Amino acid sequence: MPNKTFATIPTQGVHHLTLVGASRKISIDFWQGVLGMPFVFEQPNLDNADESHLYFDPGDGRLITIFTDEKRKDINKKVSQETGAIHHIAFELSQAVFEQVEGRLRERQITYTGPKDRGFMKSIYFRDPLGLLIELAYYTFVIPEGSRIADVMIRAHRIRVSKGAYNIQQEHIAEAIEDITSQRDSL
Repeated sequence: MPNKTFATIPTQGVHHLTLVGASRKISIDFWQGVLGMPFVFEQPNLDNADESHLYFDPGDGRLITIFTDEKRKDINKKVSQETGAIHHIAFELSQAVFEQVEGRLRERQITYTGPKDRGFMKSIYFRDPLGLLIELAYYTFVIPEGSRIADVMIRAHRIRVSKGAYNIQQEHIAEAIEDITSQRDSL
């Protein structure tokens, strides 16, 4: 029997993420109060009349939504990281804001780990009120005009592999950016 080929379903980005939150107040205090995400709107959860559905803008105009229920309280435990679970959610910051994160988390008495140097980005980790691991990160490079982060990263990965390096480092990013920018038209 011949192998049948199926057409892919091309995606164009993340539409939104929906998380199971605690109460309305706890959710707003964290997502808007700690992370500074504007609270865009609220409506009932159309699939569960006991819940409300809060919408926040994480900074790129897309949405993060939270199902809230006044019976759910701040449980502050580690969320499951078993197979099929979300390990963490990462949000992008500018380097200037990132350099202030530790102080701002300490002011709120929020425990964190990092900052950690990932070779091409720096990040810091902490948990939301329900135990979900949150990463705040910034890329240590500027994306060439007309390119995407993925364009730089796939080239850097290929360079890393060709050099037998364990992980992507700044030198791989620099070579990738040089490769991208050298392809611009010139007289």
